[in-house]
Amino acid sequence: MCEPKQAPGAGDGGNRRLRPAPLLFEPPESVAEAEHFFDLESIEDPRELLARSTELALAFRAAADRATEYQAVAAAQLADPRRFDRLPTSVIAERAEWSEDYAKKMVEFGRDLMRGSRTPD
Repeated sequence: MCEPKQAPGAGDGGNRRLRPAPLLFEPPESVAEAEHFFDLESIEDPRELLARSTELALAFRAAADRATEYQAVAAAQLADPRRFDRLPTSVIAERAEWSEDYAKKMVEFGRDLMRGSRTPD
């Protein structure tokens, strides 16, 4: 009958250390590439550059607004007095790197969003 062989080091309680494989080559040094920002640097026509960069700016603003709404909802949820693990606004402010006054405003904004006056999609 053929029995499976035991893996190396399995009989010694797993105390045997494996040595790393030797490098047969030196990894290439990373070459510093020119910074690319959505290929805007490759657009030569100023009209096209203005159109594309405006499109990106509007998209980033919309994304930032949406992310802010989610921050507000999260802050309101964390400050909810019905939660057993509720956080004070000072702790929320610290975690989000906000002032405490701003955290209070974000909690209120989040509560408004959750009530349905505005909902993040």
